[in-house]
Amino acid sequence: MKVKLPELDSEFSFKMSRSGGAGGQNVNKVSTKVELNFDVNASLILNDNQKERVFLKLAKKINKNSVLQLVSQEARTQLRNKEIVIKKFYELLRKCFVEPKKRKPTKPTKAAKEKRLETKKKTAEIKKLRKSL
Repeated sequence: MKVKLPELDSEFSFKMSRSGGAGGQNVNKVSTKVELNFDVNASLILNDNQKERVFLKLAKKINKNSVLQLVSQEARTQLRNKEIVIKKFYELLRKCFVEPKKRKPTKPTKAAKEKRLETKKKTAEIKKLRKSL
């Protein structure tokens, strides 16, 4: 499942607002908080399998209207926050599309089996000695 990530930029919508935190008076008068909205269902670039995977993996970040919302208010400038939120989005998508490795079933080694049986014998012997007293 490969996605050409830069193509998704055209499907973003941004909303700016005032943010809290560091910045002094800058916080009170400049809208530096950036919210990225990405409508998963309306995406023309993601195929159905990819959309389904996004819904499964990022369910907590998607609202009822199938819009993925991410917010950044870490930096003091709007431009920097926009860069941060876009980076967050692509990082989330990359993690979302990573295929988990299949588990290879393994058997216990001969030494491990013998050790387990030996400890069982010792425990049984200890319990046997307790009963005889």
